[in-house]
Amino acid sequence: MSSWPRPTTADVGLRSFATSLPRLFEETALGMQHYLLAKELPHDVQHHSAVWTCSIPNHDDAHGLLLVKWLEEILYMDEVEEKWLVDCSVKLERASDGIQLQAQVRFIDSIEIEKEVEIKAVTRQDLVVNEVPTGETLPSQWEEVPTFEGPGWYSDVVFDI
Repeated sequence: MSSWPRPTTADVGLRSFATSLPRLFEETALGMQHYLLAKELPHDVQHHSAVWTCSIPNHDDAHGLLLVKWLEEILYMDEVEEKWLVDCSVKLERASDGIQLQAQVRFIDSIEIEKEVEIKAVTRQDLVVNEVPTGETLPSQWEEVPTFEGPGWYSDVVFDI
């Protein structure tokens, strides 16, 4: 996994790193799911598959807004549809009017998992989705989060818990 919880003043933050933008969306989603769990996922439950999508119109911070919408969709699927995301493969498509995320997902029934915490909201506070060019280093200001060297992508997202 390439996501690390990081300290914030009141809530919880998550920094993720990946080699590509679609993979960053996957890593951030899985990092959020891992943070919520009280214990490991059960191995003897039935897995299901589906395609989950979300999209946003063109915007100056399209990647950041799409990440927030994607994470909110995962929380919605858990809380309302009772589908707990286990794994995903994300594809991003740009169109003239915006950007769409399409994810092939594996999920289990939410009743099968035990959560340690609840996320009330995915915030835009300190939200970052940026590319790290080849040879550049992204230093970490937190002891529990490593420093990264490009090429790759990183995100910082804060959750209201």
